[in-house]
Amino acid sequence: MTMIPAMNPSKLHRRPRARGFTLLELLVVIAILGMLVYMVAPAALRQLGSSKQKIAQQSVERLAGILDIYKLDVGSYPTSDQGLQALVTRPTEATAWAGPYVKSGTLPLDPWNHPYLYRSPSVRADHDFDLCSPGPNVQTSGTGDAGQICNQ
Repeated sequence: MTMIPAMNPSKLHRRPRARGFTLLELLVVIAILGMLVYMVAPAALRQLGSSKQKIAQQSVERLAGILDIYKLDVGSYPTSDQGLQALVTRPTEATAWAGPYVKSGTLPLDPWNHPYLYRSPSVRADHDFDLCSPGPNVQTSGTGDAGQICNQ
């Protein structure tokens, strides 16, 4: 006859131990995530700044195209005194004005929420007019300053 070993009653009701993360494991994961954010955030912010400059350049070129359409209709670009407002409201001298040339009826702002700078005639060689975004640092002293984004 074989004897069956006696079972310990405390072992019969014992549940398996619940496994979870220790405090040390959580701290290591948080430290790794913090290092990743520290390394990736500056690159993401640089990319955001360069995106605004690209948007400003495209907007300047789009407005330059609108000014070309204005010239086809009226016969000349708006003067510096008339400014870009001539694209929205008819100047008194413009007899063949077919505007408004901007769909929204208001002049757009650059990506930094500054108005575009316009000068006609241009102070640059081989340009009919100067159209610039003052850029993130609001450079307004002259066309082509560091930070300004101007028509080509």
